[in-house]
Amino acid sequence: MDPLIAKGAELIREATNILIFSGAGLSTESGIPDFRSPGGLWEKYDPSEFEFQRFVSDEKAREKYWEMSTDSYGLMRDALPNRAYHAIEILEKVGKLLAIVTQNIDNLHHKAGNSPEKIIEIHGTAFSVSCLSCGKKYDRDVIEGRIQSGVKVPYCDDCSGMLKPETISFGQSMPQDKMAASISFADACDLCIVLGSSLVVYPAASIPARAVEAGAKLMIINRDETALDQHADLVVHDSVGKALGDMVEAI
Repeated sequence: MDPLIAKGAELIREATNILIFSGAGLSTESGIPDFRSPGGLWEKYDPSEFEFQRFVSDEKAREKYWEMSTDSYGLMRDALPNRAYHAIEILEKVGKLLAIVTQNIDNLHHKAGNSPEKIIEIHGTAFSVSCLSCGKKYDRDVIEGRIQSGVKVPYCDDCSGMLKPETISFGQSMPQDKMAASISFADACDLCIVLGSSLVVYPAASIPARAVEAGAKLMIINRDETALDQHADLVVHDSVGKALGDMVEAI
């Protein structure tokens, strides 16, 4: 067995409360491009156009936002969990999973079968839409139906307020309840496994660092280097699905 896989399997075997921290690199293996990578949305769109303040103040910005969001939603809706997602679900089945903190908005942890109460979508979800005025929630497919019928900017049925997918945009406040829960799990875990995150988007990326500060061991599986590699007990630069899948299979 590859020594890195053997070391990872040992860390997982010894742990009792594992915190998974997942990023875009976990979902690229399910066919969802990283926004920042070649072929990602930021090649087609200028991310500065989608700042939250522009969304709420400019109808044209809202139209552009919905165009961009609809572009990516179809891929997310049809994507299927890869081997790493199924490995995480196994960790829950065997009683080792404390929680999942994910930067992803693609619903794949849910599709893989992890318990909703164990999943913190720290950047929100693309699968739900809400009114910024009254808070009414809509299933994303309902709103996508309106977009496909020719509506460029959907508004709330009840109060005519602005509708927006329940994702966190640039300049939008992070959900304090989710951040607090994530920090609590970071403090309580004995192993934090970072999967497919470059750990550059803050404040979410502070969660694995918090786990290390609280005494947890750290494993990072990511194709590229991260700022926390030097603090990790194990770093694997490889396919996330292959590496984590092999480790969980080994135990």
